[in-house]
Amino acid sequence: MGQGNSTPAPPAAEVGKQKKLGIKTGKPICCCCPDTKKARDECIVFRGEESEECKKLIEAHKMCLRDEGFDVK
Repeated sequence: MGQGNSTPAPPAAEVGKQKKLGIKTGKPICCCCPDTKKARDECIVFRGEESEECKKLIEAHKMCLRDEGFDVK
């Protein structure tokens, strides 16, 4: 039988699912670039995703996330 001092294995769902953190802020993708995220979201709500202004804000937010080290298409 076991010695009782072993560490239990993490649940299967958590194995290999470490959250990637931004290289500048150290935050997960959901919390990086709050300024560009807010501007993008507000524009999409009021003008629609196809608006030229919104497209620029969407690209600015993607660029910010890429600068943080995230793989954004």
